[in-house]
Amino acid sequence: MPYLSGKQMIQQAWKGGYAIGAFSAHNAETIRAILLAAEQEQSPVMIQIGQRVINTLGLQPMKKMVDAFMAECSVPVCIHLDHSRSFEQTMQAVRAGFHSVMFDGSHLSFEENVRITHAVAQVSHALGIGSEGEIGKIGGTEDDISVDEKDAFITSCEEALAFAEQTSVDYLAVSIGTAHGMYKQEPKLAFQRLSEIRDTVKKPIVLHGGSGVPDEQIRRAISLGVAKVNVDTELRQAFTEGVLDVLAKEPDEYTLAISLGRGSEFMQQRVREKIRLFGSSGKAAEF
Repeated sequence: MPYLSGKQMIQQAWKGGYAIGAFSAHNAETIRAILLAAEQEQSPVMIQIGQRVINTLGLQPMKKMVDAFMAECSVPVCIHLDHSRSFEQTMQAVRAGFHSVMFDGSHLSFEENVRITHAVAQVSHALGIGSEGEIGKIGGTEDDISVDEKDAFITSCEEALAFAEQTSVDYLAVSIGTAHGMYKQEPKLAFQRLSEIRDTVKKPIVLHGGSGVPDEQIRRAISLGVAKVNVDTELRQAFTEGVLDVLAKEPDEYTLAISLGRGSEFMQQRVREKIRLFGSSGKAAEF
């Protein structure tokens, strides 16, 4: 199965009432864990390349690593650039062959966010790849970008509609009460606002900060128009637990294939659980 445009993948999920898991990868083992889980569940999947791994391993090496593991993959996969803060980096990802890109201008003025996101969307549309924009601030820390939680606010319908119309992005990240990282207390998503945004904007919605949100809230969010759910922290947590499991049982085990392999197994299982939760199991056949 070749790579698939994020636009096609997310539109299909949105129409079908399920969501695509957008899982962040950080090295070879995490890429493989995501692809194996998707294969086992026969699910379309997004592999997210975020700012932290770009700063450590680089954008091109990560793309090439995913390409290498794709040789054994039969399900639809989309490589997505997550939380880019610059037009230049977004274009670098486009040139590298990414199938979906997100410019995050949520820290800019509304006008500047619209201007750059629109430019990204125009390039994406010309090439047939997916584009994501963000309106509103999402709390917590992601990829070394912090937003104070009291600063995080709920996106209004008016600004979501104006942003969607003026940028023409394919899918829209909004702030409805999630945060990046793990939660100190159980989040309560603003379902009424999500429903209103869905009815107003009529585009697929992206849920950032998907780690640690109770399953029933995720299901409800998907029923109200969320078609892409980002998961990173829970996957890193599972991977680390796998490595620690080896070290706890065998303190003198220094074979990386064993410790990192266990981490990959733990993460693979977590990805499978998320795929089932999002409703995308068995959906590979639709593409």
